[in-house]
Amino acid sequence: MAKKKDKILRVKQVKSGIGYTVRTKRTLKALGFRNVGDVVEHKENEALLGMLDKVSHLVVIETVDEEK
Repeated sequence: MAKKKDKILRVKQVKSGIGYTVRTKRTLKALGFRNVGDVVEHKENEALLGMLDKVSHLVVIETVDEEK
């Protein structure tokens, strides 16, 4: 069976975590964000999607098309 190619997601923090719960702030930190405007790339998996769902009001998500 052919192995499914992992999608890469580019995530940008567009809103600050100030005023939100400690749990939300820790999720942002675990995703690799330090400041508003930071952009990180991750391979798509179930854990990542769950984390992004919890902070979806603070980030913008786009899929990266790798054409090589």
